[in-house]
Amino acid sequence: DHPEIQEKIYRKDDRLLTLLKDVYVESRDPPAQVKVGGGEHLPCKQEEKRLTKLGNLGDLDVKKVPKGKISIVEALTLLNNHKLHPQIWTAEKIAVEYSLELKEVNSLLEFFIPFAVQEFPKETKKAI
Repeated sequence: DHPEIQEKIYRKDDRLLTLLKDVYVESRDPPAQVKVGGGEHLPCKQEEKRLTKLGNLGDLDVKKVPKGKISIVEALTLLNNHKLHPQIWTAEKIAVEYSLELKEVNSLLEFFIPFAVQEFPKETKKAI
């Protein structure tokens, strides 16, 4: 509202400009510090592993898997065993044998079915 105040605000002050040119500011981030003892409450989880139960396909598979998991060859083997002998290879026995949870074994047996190879008789081949 007052023109003399506005004039003082926008007026260039050479003395302040020369002082400002002499100022040098250097900024650096502080070095990252690791908190000592900060992770004491976190458990150090070391993954437990078990040896795989390999049959005649042992050369095609891994030798160790984490507990609670199975390898491809083991999955195919247990599915085939359950298919051939469901009374012997129950979900409970498979869970204990392969260190798996029962609900996971039940899901595995319900949703994954191994392939069955069927050969057609020679007469049918000609018809196809």
